[in-house]
Order: sequence, then C-alpha cells, then structure tokens
Amino acid sequence: MKRVYILLSMLMPLALVSCEKFFNLAPDTEVPVDGMYKTASDFDIAVKGCYARLQGQVSIYNELCEYRSDNLYISAPTAGTQDRYDIDHFKEQSSNGILSDAWSNLANGIYRCNMVLDRIDAAEFDEALKNQYKGEALFIRAYTYFNMYRIWGGVPVARKVVSVDEALKIGRSSAEQMYDYIAGDLEEIVLGSLLPAAYADADMGRATLGAAKALLAKVYLTFGKNQEASALLAGLMGKYDLLPRIADVFNVDNEDNREIIFAVRFNKTVTGEGHGAWFSVSNLNDDSGRSKILNNLYEEGDERKALLEYKKVDGVNLYLMNKFYDTPDETNKNYGNDQILLRYADVLLMYAEALNNLAYSADQNSEQMKALNAVHTRAGLTSLSITDLPDQDAFRRAVCKERQMEFPYEGQRWFDVVRMGYAQEFAAAEGHDIQSYQLVYPIPNKEIERINDASLLWQNPNY
Repeated sequence: MKRVYILLSMLMPLALVSCEKFFNLAPDTEVPVDGMYKTASDFDIAVKGCYARLQGQVSIYNELCEYRSDNLYISAPTAGTQDRYDIDHFKEQSSNGILSDAWSNLANGIYRCNMVLDRIDAAEFDEALKNQYKGEALFIRAYTYFNMYRIWGGVPVARKVVSVDEALKIGRSSAEQMYDYIAGDLEEIVLGSLLPAAYADADMGRATLGAAKALLAKVYLTFGKNQEASALLAGLMGKYDLLPRIADVFNVDNEDNREIIFAVRFNKTVTGEGHGAWFSVSNLNDDSGRSKILNNLYEEGDERKALLEYKKVDGVNLYLMNKFYDTPDETNKNYGNDQILLRYADVLLMYAEALNNLAYSADQNSEQMKALNAVHTRAGLTSLSITDLPDQDAFRRAVCKERQMEFPYEGQRWFDVVRMGYAQEFAAAEGHDIQSYQLVYPIPNKEIERINDASLLWQNPNY
C-alpha cells in the first residue's frame, strides 16, 4: 500500500535547481517565504515538514516517559547516559541535555505549523484541500503543545510566527490557557470537519478527523473534562477495530491496519526516512533496561508478554523485541517501524477511564466494563469480573494496569500515572521518594537564560 513519507529535503525544493539562478540570500535571522506558501503544492510541502518534525521526537517519548516511569530503568550512568540516568532516578537538573533537546525540537515543530497557519487563509486554491492542510497543521501544533504541557506544565505559547524580539516577551501560559489553546485547535478541526475521515492510498498516514477526536478526548481526560471526553469517545466506538491478534498491530507489513488511528511514519528504503533499531541488544544476556515490575506484570496466557521477547535479526548482530521487529534495509541499513501514537485500544481504555471517573458502576455489562474487557480479552485472557473491582479506585487501578500491559515502550506510562494520580506511589515501588513538584520537569536552563525575565519564564518550583 502506498503511503505518504515525509522528506525533510522537501522543505527546500529550490536547493535541487541552480542556486545561481534562483537563490536570493536573505540574512540568516530571517526566513525567506515570499516565493513560497502560495500554491497547494507549496502548502503540501510545508505540511509534510510539520510531520517530519514528529519523526525526531521518538526519543522524547522513550527518555521522558518510559525511563521516567516504572517500565524502564538504568542502573548506573555511563559517559553517554548520565542525563538519562538522572531522569530515571528523578535527579535531573535544568541543564539536562535531553530536556534541552526536547524543548528545541518541540518548539521547532510549533514554528513549522505556525508558518503554515499564518499564510494559508490568504492562499488561493481548492477550499477543501486548504481546510485539510490547515487541519493537519492545527493537529500537529496541538499535539506538540500537549506534549510540552505534560512535560513542563505551562509554557510560552506562540499562535503565530514571531520575531526573536517578540519571542523574548512571551511569558508562560497558565494551565487554563494551555487547555484553551490545545483544545481550541482540536475543537476547530472537529467542529469544522477540517480533516477527512480517511485518505486515498497515496496519502495514507496523514492525520484524520478520527485522530483529532481521539487526541482531543485525551486532552479532555488530562484536564479533568470527563464528560466531554466520554461523549467524544462514545462517538468513536466501533469506528475502528481491535485486531484479533495484537502482534498484527505492530507487524511492519501491516502498518496501515484498522486499529491504528495515528502514527509517525517511517520508510527505511528512503534515505533519511528510516531510523535506528529501537531497544536493541547485542545478545540475550545484555541488560535491556526493562524493569522487574514490567517483567513480572503479565500473567500466563497474556499474548502481550511475547511481544516483549527478543528475536535475532537476520544477517545482523542484533536482537530486537517482537513488538518492534524489523530487518534493516540492505542499502540504508535503517529500520522502518512506525511510531504509533494513537490506536483503538487507547480509545477503549480512555473511554473506560472517563466513564468511571464520572460514576462507578457495579454492573458487569456497563459500558466502561465492556470497554476494559475488550482490550483485556483480546490479549487472550478471561474477562475481568466487576466483583474484583468493587469501587471507583479499584476500577481506575485496573484500567491503569491494563494500560501498562497494553502500551509498554509506546510512550504512555509516565503520562498515564501522572494523569491518574499514581505517579508517586509507583515511583515509591521502585525506591524513589518523589515529591509532587517532580510530576513535571525543570524548564531547560538555556531557555530561562534566553528570556532572562523571571516574571515571564520562571523555573518550576524546587528545581
């Protein structure tokens, strides 16, 4: 099946022709845009540049969510892993390089989206296509600010491209403002039906209306808007499918399957569009970094456990997890697994969580119990009984556990336990006595120094 692949080089199409004829150099503090952002093709290229930035954010989910949680650990630092060790052990400082890189990466993604959104209304081409491109940029901007909020709390928000001087005058947003910005972008997509429900094969992988709804529901859930979340999720019930075998969800030959709602796409056959081997080990005796908690989580018969087992890669001295198994391209030596960000199992478990947050139900056939059991039994397990979940907290814990079993290595765990209120408890189970201020990360010190005004950009407390 043909899909859309995002080439960073597509942002500079004129670089492929004679620079003598076409280049008109501007100061490097300015972005020459007069010759672009006019035609549908221009905006297609620019929007693909927004998607391209998502490709560089895989490590953010791994480092700041998986290692921060009780899924992964690092026992001792080395010369190249001190920053990761500090994050894993809740010892990070504002000078942590992983945090600085994450901020820069996410901020650049915002800039790319704003470049599209600033100019698209003035362009003249097919209105439906214009709405699609606008919706895609809004979706990616919302996802990016959502991640920044979950990592740092309120951050400076730019709703348009700003100059360096203007950027230095933008202060941190409150939680309420962050909600308005993030939910507002997604609500504009949903209420205006800016995105299509599906694409032709050539554009497979672009954000859909369903993806915007699923992300908006997660935003609602994160900000405690359970009624809004449950109503939106109810409309997604049955719109996607749980595949009968969970292994098929991650099969690299089945990446456009009915369970996946949105994924960051990669293509190992195109130079610059693949990635390295995720979570690889050189032999089965290596320390994979997986926690004892995750190793001991699965009961007998749970098919998800087998996804975390390692398998030798043909022709390469590496072992990969079944969940992310692929073989390298013969030419580029890269791998091509997509990074799944939203899938139907997530929608079902969010639905169960939101409904339970609104009101606990002791009915075995309640909507929240059916949603929870749909994911649980797909893994090859017998149905959970409501008699074993006698109150609201017990049900919430069951959802939390199910999410840990369903989504390891997918960048969800830390955000889940923070949202559900269990982060300090689960950190304590790993031997970390953390305080509530550690539910967010420190603002990178270089950003604090760049603004140099504590009334605009202040450090998170106690860092």
